[in-house]
Amino acid sequence: MTAEEFWRSWLLFWLLAGPLLLAAVNFAYSLYLSRRHLGAIKEALKNSRYIYLWGPSLGKRGLIWSLLEIAKITQIIIYPRSSLHIGELDPDDLEKFPPRLRRLLKIKSIMLIVNGVWVVAVFVLLKFE
Repeated sequence: MTAEEFWRSWLLFWLLAGPLLLAAVNFAYSLYLSRRHLGAIKEALKNSRYIYLWGPSLGKRGLIWSLLEIAKITQIIIYPRSSLHIGELDPDDLEKFPPRLRRLLKIKSIMLIVNGVWVVAVFVLLKFE
């Protein structure tokens, strides 16, 4: 395939549309986590300061806030160093956090990272057209 054909191909279309589709899947998955698993996550983190402060309003402030809360909780569990350091997360809660919920949050984190890498790769590809 020559360069001229590549820039008019379906492969390029799907390469460019991929991050948008993955972002839509990530959005839907975050919404699923906030509607279906937020109660279990709050219960698992009941001794943590973040849940103590924001727990009563988690999941009740609207769509965008629910998505941001799931992103914050994902960061707290998957990358806990800073949250432990500033006291947002209780070390006992992190140790006893259910593996199935951790796996669900890890899937969200991986989707976000893959989407970011894909966007950067598409940007570089288009830059060096």
